[in-house]
Amino acid sequence: MSSTAKLSARERIETLLDDNSFVEIGALVTKRSTDFNLLQSEAPGDGVITGYGVIDNKPVFVYAQDASALGGSIGEMHAKKITALYDKAMKVGAPVIGLIDCAGFRLQEATDALEAFGAIYQKQSLASGVIPQITAVYGNCGGGLSVLTALSDFTFITKEGKLYVNAPNAIDDNYVGKCDTADAAFVANAGLVDFVHEDEEASLNAVRKLVSFLPLNNEDEVSTEMEDDLNRELETFDSNLKDVKPAIIDLADQDDFLEIKADYAADMIIGLIKLNGSPVGVVANNDPVLTTKGCYKAEKFVRFCDAFDIPVVTITNVTGFASSKSEAGSIGIAAAKLSYAFADATVPKINVLAGKAYGSAYITMNSKSLGADLVFALADAEIGPMDADLAAQIVYADEIEAASDKAAARKEKAADYKKKMLASENAAKRGYVDAIIEGSEVRKQLIYALEMLYTKREDRPVRKHGSVL
Repeated sequence: MSSTAKLSARERIETLLDDNSFVEIGALVTKRSTDFNLLQSEAPGDGVITGYGVIDNKPVFVYAQDASALGGSIGEMHAKKITALYDKAMKVGAPVIGLIDCAGFRLQEATDALEAFGAIYQKQSLASGVIPQITAVYGNCGGGLSVLTALSDFTFITKEGKLYVNAPNAIDDNYVGKCDTADAAFVANAGLVDFVHEDEEASLNAVRKLVSFLPLNNEDEVSTEMEDDLNRELETFDSNLKDVKPAIIDLADQDDFLEIKADYAADMIIGLIKLNGSPVGVVANNDPVLTTKGCYKAEKFVRFCDAFDIPVVTITNVTGFASSKSEAGSIGIAAAKLSYAFADATVPKINVLAGKAYGSAYITMNSKSLGADLVFALADAEIGPMDADLAAQIVYADEIEAASDKAAARKEKAADYKKKMLASENAAKRGYVDAIIEGSEVRKQLIYALEMLYTKREDRPVRKHGSVL
């Protein structure tokens, strides 16, 4: 079979799961409605295959929509099979993986179909933060079904997949030839999906890899045997910070970094690695300016890690917030959400100050004041309210103005301010930095710190939930 061939629903399940591990549930369930001649239409399993199996010996529950049966459309019994699967997954404490290829509402079932959609949304909402939810779009995923993917923790799509609320041709002043708003590239750039792959087999293998990083539920732990060197030095960590991805890859066990939302908000890098065999979420600045999209990208990821007890490591190199007319109306809220996510998270949180750490943007990036358990700084990191040159022009304004050579005076005062106020050693003396380390030591220092924080417990005020969501 060609790697680019479109797989059937059953072939997708077989590719996803370990060999011969799938057990089908509800194979004989079918539609009850007989309106509009539905009685004459064949719908094996009511257009969805449901069951359970294992991925690398980890139990998972799976449903795969069958486009060959009434277009895979969602009706009453179709939805009941999915909600019943969720009930079992919640009792067992195992992930749910949905393979989407659907024509949408089954119009012949009218309000029964509407009720069916709502029932799925409710189950997803109840399962959120309890078991991982993964969806993969391998065909059509339109209208209300797009909400289903958004309620999941992670969404995959292939280049042939279509994801939309309103079809491109239904949007005012648009048509598919002008801008295909359902296209994989468009939705990835908009941050609606986490992973894009060329074909279904590559995507299904990537789902398997993601599962290997995740716990089965919010009370489970993931730990694998580490084949990497615990004390391995990172020879090029310091030099990789202009493009932080190589630094993260170098940091990870076996150089294995699973980047999430790679096509969205490139100024912020998020993803999963393993350190000493255990999963860790990484949030890193890939640009010294925080943007609205970057904050939203990181905020959702931090919340996921906190829900499933996955420690968070930040690699901070930030000088401020994006400044533009479009950002002015959103960056404050986005920064507040990211600040809240870090402050609210009770998992182990470690910050590595790898470059600049200026102003409120630094505070937002998992600072000690927001509750970071440990803050490490590289020797040449700079920590303070703003760039030394700008600060000098304010703090030493009178001296600079009185100097005969103002440019030379400004340069001298900037160097003086940098030494006195921005050096990482000064922050360490005040307790805002726990240790100053070499770039080569980052991996082993993080592993030691995470082992120390393994039994971390943190009490919070009793409340239903926070309101900054």
